[in-house]
Amino acid sequence: MSQYMFGSKEFFILRYLPLLSAGLLSACAVGPDFKQPDAPNTSSYTESTLSKKLATAPGVPGGTDQEFIEGADIEAQWWELFKSPELDVLIKRALQQNPNLGAADAALRASQENVSVQIGGQYFPAIGLNGGATRQLQPSSIYGLPYGSDTYNLYNASVNVTYKLDVFGGARRAVEGARAQAEIAQFQLEGAYLSLTANIVTSAVREAALRAQMQATEEILKAQTNLAEVTEKQLAIGTVSKVDVTSQRTLVSNSQVDLFTYERNLSFARNQLAVLVGELPSNANITKFDLKSLHLPEKLPLSVPSSLVRQRPDVRAAEAQLKATNALVGVATANLLPQFNITGAVGSAALTSSALFGPNAALWSVAGGIFQPLFQGGQLLAQRRGAIANYEQAVFQYQATVLKAFQEVADSLRALETGAQALKSASDAERYAYETLELVQQQYKLGTASYLAVLYYQNQYQIAKVKSVSAQATRFSDTAALFAALGGGWWNRTGPAFQPKAIANKDQNETSGNN
Repeated sequence: MSQYMFGSKEFFILRYLPLLSAGLLSACAVGPDFKQPDAPNTSSYTESTLSKKLATAPGVPGGTDQEFIEGADIEAQWWELFKSPELDVLIKRALQQNPNLGAADAALRASQENVSVQIGGQYFPAIGLNGGATRQLQPSSIYGLPYGSDTYNLYNASVNVTYKLDVFGGARRAVEGARAQAEIAQFQLEGAYLSLTANIVTSAVREAALRAQMQATEEILKAQTNLAEVTEKQLAIGTVSKVDVTSQRTLVSNSQVDLFTYERNLSFARNQLAVLVGELPSNANITKFDLKSLHLPEKLPLSVPSSLVRQRPDVRAAEAQLKATNALVGVATANLLPQFNITGAVGSAALTSSALFGPNAALWSVAGGIFQPLFQGGQLLAQRRGAIANYEQAVFQYQATVLKAFQEVADSLRALETGAQALKSASDAERYAYETLELVQQQYKLGTASYLAVLYYQNQYQIAKVKSVSAQATRFSDTAALFAALGGGWWNRTGPAFQPKAIANKDQNETSGNN
């Protein structure tokens, strides 16, 4: 059959189209070629010089030594530096179940398939097989014949080829734009991965801090309640006034309010962790975190400023958006120029099915066409101007993203520096406040200190204790924020960002069995 349908003459177009297309694809494409933006010309993140070593608060969670290591790389699983097996398990669960991460992964796969769609549609000829059988009535007299059957069958089969010559590179720019869109989706996935892991670390730290603050408030409440009972006994013997008793009971009630507030916020934090993991709050079974079980990383990698734009997923996504809009300028430019098309067909036609593939049934055709837009109401010119404006918008958005990235790193560095100093002061204040309160309470029981002094130092200690716990949590959170601000080390990861659990159901098993 093939020797009649695809003879040497008839197969000309199918044979030489790939060579012709390869030659045309090597030509230059209209529109500007994309140029990667230069890294910001700076050698520092902050306005003033940073201390390489941070202040310490020995014996306090989050008070260990920390120092910046300039030029050091970031580990892919940077959260493991906190040395919390419970935190590692939680993040592993989230990477398998978080729906936002799964959605970003699906968006990436869809954009990658769109690249294949553009390559197949833009670079290669469209080849289709047609076949048909027609029974029709047509008077033989229209051919000038006095006799003949007016009713007959017509059979045909053909292979049709259509190819758009990419003379000016519009197709190549379209594929370039599709690839850039896939890059955007890729870095959006990395951004979701970074955001998820950082949020879990900071949420776990917040959960631990709220638990510690609630425990501190419970201890303070217990002491306040005991003192209230002592004050009531003293009222009974006439050594204090009723005002002293009601004032102490007011302090107890206020601490109870604080306790309920911490309890509520702790529930919120645990619910947030459950959702980040991708489970319902009622079913998540989230572990209880403790600041004392978390380890503060001693070595803090500090990337050189010029490498930040290659590490941050949001900056890379903004750069890919630049590339995509740049390619669309080329597409819009190519649309203003002549469009070349080649079509061809190889097949056969006969009045009987048995003769369809006979030696006298072969047919073929080759055609070329050119179209030059002349006037379309200014549509094409407006599209090109719009594409240029979109590119300029992307340039400004890229600049804004870079500035935000450097701001976040600078903020994290200063937060770490001041946070270390704040924790040292807060831990000192807590210790002094506790020692003072102990002394004043003993003096009060002996009658050598006033009740107002006890109230004052109870309140001072409560404030100092809560501030100390908050400062401890801030050290952990600021450390996680620095890793996130520097990009999170995704470039060192070996596996995919989203690692879904293998979910098998009856329908899937049946489908795989049928295949």
